[in-house]
Amino acid sequence: MTEAIFIELSLIIIITMLIASLAKTLRQPMIIAYIVAGLALSPYGLNIVSSHDAIGTFSQLGIALLLFMVGLNLNPNTIKTVGRISLITGLGQIFFTFIIGLSLASVFKFPLIEAAYIAIALAFSSTIVIMKILSDKKDLDTLYGRISIGFLIVQDIVAMLLLIFLSSLSYDESILAAILQAVLKGAGSIAVIMLIGHYLLPKILKKIADSPEFLMLFCVTWCFALASAFDLIGLSIEIGALLAGVSLSISHYRYEISSRIRPLRDFFLLMFFVFLGSQMEFGNFQSYLLPSLVFSAIVLIGNPMIVMSLMGAARYTKRTSFLAGLTVAQISEFSLIVVAMGIKLGHIRPEILSLLTVTALITIGGSTYLMTYGKKIFKKINHYLAFFERKGKKKDEHQSNQGEEYDCVLLGYNHIGLNLAKTLKKMGKTFIVVDYNPDVINELIKEKIPCLYSDIEDGDVFEKVNLKKTKLIVSTVKTPDINLPVIRQIRDINKDCIIIVTSEGIEEAMRFYEAGATYVIMPHQLGGHHASTLIENYGLDIKQFIPDQLRHMEQLKLI
Repeated sequence: MTEAIFIELSLIIIITMLIASLAKTLRQPMIIAYIVAGLALSPYGLNIVSSHDAIGTFSQLGIALLLFMVGLNLNPNTIKTVGRISLITGLGQIFFTFIIGLSLASVFKFPLIEAAYIAIALAFSSTIVIMKILSDKKDLDTLYGRISIGFLIVQDIVAMLLLIFLSSLSYDESILAAILQAVLKGAGSIAVIMLIGHYLLPKILKKIADSPEFLMLFCVTWCFALASAFDLIGLSIEIGALLAGVSLSISHYRYEISSRIRPLRDFFLLMFFVFLGSQMEFGNFQSYLLPSLVFSAIVLIGNPMIVMSLMGAARYTKRTSFLAGLTVAQISEFSLIVVAMGIKLGHIRPEILSLLTVTALITIGGSTYLMTYGKKIFKKINHYLAFFERKGKKKDEHQSNQGEEYDCVLLGYNHIGLNLAKTLKKMGKTFIVVDYNPDVINELIKEKIPCLYSDIEDGDVFEKVNLKKTKLIVSTVKTPDINLPVIRQIRDINKDCIIIVTSEGIEEAMRFYEAGATYVIMPHQLGGHHASTLIENYGLDIKQFIPDQLRHMEQLKLI
């Protein structure tokens, strides 16, 4: 039995790797390769999957690890920043999508209870897909990314309450009593976890942080322990894993934890898509093809428009609203769970699960492309989205001194930008910082440093910053697809400006130089050069290194 499961997993991985290789060659997102692999391995493809319990368990592990990493990025300050708009968009999108879905399902002559299940399924978005793409694009810290995570949490909580409601229908216990009990359990558990996270976990992490392997093992243990505990008390594994991450979100080690767990998460998430494909049952699906296509269109087009309308009414810019809206253009794994429970309770026919599974695959595939190329799509249709934006000052502009002339422009305010800003201050040079992280912008405003909230990929950024007399521009972004257009665009505006960009590869650096960069920062090369200089100056005398060590530690405390 063990050997059979091992061979089956090996075949799954090999086939997925081949499909992923083709996707990489075609420059397609990896999540598309996972979806195609799931279809290829399904009963309607190679029909390899037979160990459904084992694959299902692996997929559940992937979901738990994903939500744990979501929690790591949800520190209390983040939640405070986007809590209100996330609540409005999360609940508003669920309500309006449900009404539209119910109406359309009724038009297609589905019985009322089946129409209600379909409408509910269309209302929820996939945490797995959204978080994977936001993480791959490094957009988790952007404003639209934080808002998206916020309304995902709102949706997950509503989905959890809905599952509790449906579960209670199979017992004699009253619905109100079941929900009240779940709320009390959840509130008590959250309070205990937050106290542990504030007082106990920092002390534990400080003691074990000198061993990266043990740190990872402890965090994975914490994740699965809380997820299992929540399941045992009648709540969901997903919420337990999410709260495990939240309890570690204020830790200084959260970035290291996240980077070490990410490969583990990706492996188990692969199993989720394989498991999804293996559960597909079409039967007499031809009669449901048209409804599935219509429902997919509602999710792909209607859901983003609902979010854009709600965010526009709340005075957010059309760009932030558009990018956030694209994240809800697919249905959730929770949707399939709700429908499966409806079948178990005898409320709906099994064919409804197949209809919504196909809808899920269409919308997941479509939304993946929409999110991946969202910024490029926005540039093309920018002028047609004015309807979704109110006139006047917007909540997410966060800009100061727009349009003025500066000696220097810093594109990004990470560790490199921070040090450069200090140097420019000492030199008495005027400068402005452009960044997409709202926390960074708010801090710069407090320090009265000229700044502009904008993404460098935004085509309008250099219309907002006057570059005609700028003498120096530094980009701390490490993505070649962003830096190359930036270099060319700056050169078209100002041929005499010093352009410094950042790169992690030799080939990329040469491309930057050929495009017109004045100098390319290569952090690893500079770090090695600095270490070599210290050794050359101080030899192997440890006492000589101490002053530099202390200075470096003081600098790190300021970051």
